[in-house]
Amino acid sequence: MPSPKPFYRFILALTLLLVSIAGILIAGYISLARTLPPPDELIDRANTFKTTIIYDREGNVIYEVFPPNAGKRTLVPLADISPYLINATLAVEDPNFYRHPGVDPVGVARAVYYILRQNETRPGGSSIVQQLVKLTFLSSERTLSRKIKEAVLAIEITRRYPKDTILEIYLNHIFYGNLAYGAEAAAQTYFGKSASDLTLAEASLLAGIPQRPGDYDPYTHWNAVRSRQADVLRLMVEHGSITPEEATRAWLAFADVSADEVLAPRHADFRYPHFVLMVRQELEATYGPEVVTRGGLRVTTTLDPRLQAAAEEAVRQGIQDLARRHARASDAALVAMDPQTGEVLALVGSADYNNAAISGQVNMATTPRQTGSVIKPLDYLATFEMKEDYWTPATLILDEPVSFPNRPGQPPYKPRNYDGRFHGVVSVRSALANSYNIPAVKALAHAGVPAWMELAQRLGISTLSGQDYGLSLALGSGEVSLLEMTQVYAALANGGQRLEPHLILRVETQDGDLLADASQPYKIQVLDPAHAFLITSILSDKQARKPAFGRASRWLELPQRPVAAKTGTTNDIRDAWTLGYTPQLVAGVWVGNADNTPMRGVSGVSAAGPIWHHFMEAAHEGWPVQTFPRPAHVVEMEICEDTGLPPTEDCAHRRMEFFKADQPPRRHQPW
Repeated sequence: MPSPKPFYRFILALTLLLVSIAGILIAGYISLARTLPPPDELIDRANTFKTTIIYDREGNVIYEVFPPNAGKRTLVPLADISPYLINATLAVEDPNFYRHPGVDPVGVARAVYYILRQNETRPGGSSIVQQLVKLTFLSSERTLSRKIKEAVLAIEITRRYPKDTILEIYLNHIFYGNLAYGAEAAAQTYFGKSASDLTLAEASLLAGIPQRPGDYDPYTHWNAVRSRQADVLRLMVEHGSITPEEATRAWLAFADVSADEVLAPRHADFRYPHFVLMVRQELEATYGPEVVTRGGLRVTTTLDPRLQAAAEEAVRQGIQDLARRHARASDAALVAMDPQTGEVLALVGSADYNNAAISGQVNMATTPRQTGSVIKPLDYLATFEMKEDYWTPATLILDEPVSFPNRPGQPPYKPRNYDGRFHGVVSVRSALANSYNIPAVKALAHAGVPAWMELAQRLGISTLSGQDYGLSLALGSGEVSLLEMTQVYAALANGGQRLEPHLILRVETQDGDLLADASQPYKIQVLDPAHAFLITSILSDKQARKPAFGRASRWLELPQRPVAAKTGTTNDIRDAWTLGYTPQLVAGVWVGNADNTPMRGVSGVSAAGPIWHHFMEAAHEGWPVQTFPRPAHVVEMEICEDTGLPPTEDCAHRRMEFFKADQPPRRHQPW
């Protein structure tokens, strides 16, 4: 009998090989499936959580990310959830949910495609079933073996549960931020209504939150949430659940309105709400919301309960005093840091978090505002850093009417001093200590805006890039947050070393395994220590600032303790600032109104100064007195006040001044 042809032998061998491979895969699948938790436990496990606990630096519990009462959650059947929210969730999370067996190859391929395009707002590669598995069955490790286990469990769950049941469990347990677990709690939290009554505009807003609840918190990141909503609506159109016209109407429903006009008022029944929410947002960005809400983390923060209590009391008393003065100032924020470590020891984001009338939910510690004169140390630092034509604290400036060319078609820029007067020839020390405006603008004009911007970025200011700023930057026309300004002043207090502000000291698992440790903060030398000291010397000079501040200077001083401080007031008195430091502590205070309405009859020193003073006085109680260390390359020499140079025999007015050793006083005409 003739032998089979080679082609048939090849087909037979290939078939046997494929059958063997399939048998091995099936056997492996069955073996792996037997080692995993039973899929039938899905509903029970969905209700099981390990509480993440947040502590202050002394070990006191200040917040539980998932409270014992399971947060805000109301289980509802799928029929009681708005079809808009169901369709929006499917469009953004798993458009093939009803067609795949638990794992969606198309979704994985689509996720890879969007990653290659570097598109931040993309559908995820994990199906809804896989996400549910991750939330209820498996650890947070990101390994290939865990992804394989996740896929196997997802397929098994899909085989044993109807898709509607899986979707119902998912929508009842997914985290929407602000302690809202599930669609019903989210609808009540953000819109004060049932999930069944959500409109397309509301549903598309909610559906975008679970991917990154911290970054997409509607109360604090309204613009980001609106951008995310646009992507959700686009995906709904792509997948045929709504028409382009419906998407447009939904988008326009929240156009030209603020978050306060759309969202239900938020109420916090825990202490230190802004601080805690910032910690939680950082944890979610690092570990993912599912680990934070269910993983049982133990988080030790930088918060000092004594200093936090002093900060809250200073803000409360300060706002009450301003109300008695009819200053029309409703809000204040305070940030205190250890300049040696960058640890945020106290943070008050608003005068009353639960007061919707003042937009208390808005964290004014992190909201950029115009800085006014608290930015002026950068004007002079930029001139100190110049290789040629550098300035020193003794450099003389002519404080007189001046006009600077402006952009084409605009009138010349003519800065004016706060007191409306001109002060003739003044030194840099006098100009900065008294916060004269014209010398500050001349300093920026001399150093140049590009050099100033580079210095600001080096010091940690991140909100001033990408805009065409002019000389008004010298007087604080740019917007910077209180937290970043406090970081800038911390670098001055710390000899020119920049440390990133941080709120978390240590993160551990429930079993005590260390995940993160900030005990050795990263320091960057961003200023010459001599230049930092020269600015500190000016800001701590009580005598130098008396001409402008008079008795009000008392708010910038501490009894028997060296302290450097600066105030700032913006145009129309919309923002009042005081920032200052000792070697042990730096604190910043902002006073104003979250809606940017102007105050009346106050300034930085009279509005923010008392809050800063009372806090710093209470904070330093019992602490040893420390002086600002003088770098070795800073020299002190006698100068003549009239020339800024070493005195001659006929010099009538002399004083001592500090200089960087290689930047001695120079002969020049007043600038």
